[in-house]
Amino acid sequence: MVDILHKVGIPSSTAEVYTALTTVEGLAGWWTTNTRGVGDGLGGVLQFRFAAGGFDMKVLELDPGRRVLWEVVDGPDEWIGTQVDWRLAQVDDYAVVLFSHRGWKEPVDFMHHCSTKWAVYLLSLKSLIETGKGAPHPHDVKIDSWD
Repeated sequence: MVDILHKVGIPSSTAEVYTALTTVEGLAGWWTTNTRGVGDGLGGVLQFRFAAGGFDMKVLELDPGRRVLWEVVDGPDEWIGTQVDWRLAQVDDYAVVLFSHRGWKEPVDFMHHCSTKWAVYLLSLKSLIETGKGAPHPHDVKIDSWD
């Protein structure tokens, strides 16, 4: 198994970041404008849609200001059964986000694409918190023909 790992610091509180990860409005502000579902309750399912397809995530764990854990229950075969883990820590004036997308079976081309796109979206999350404006799909940075 292989994982995608990223870290970003955001001058804010972990509570603000947690809200952006657990509310439809917050998620639509940085990942994709076409976001639906329930992200603030265990067992809730979030639906994220993009021009090329989408993902459904089941909420497995919520620890306010500290952790959000999703499992991919629908989407591309490579994503099914993987977990998206958001660990938050307050370090001085920064909310530090340790992101992992765990459980990929092998490092296929699509994983490389997704790793870069996760970095793009983490910067969109950072921008949303810092400025009030993210760059969610379809306004995100395009990196290749899969966008």
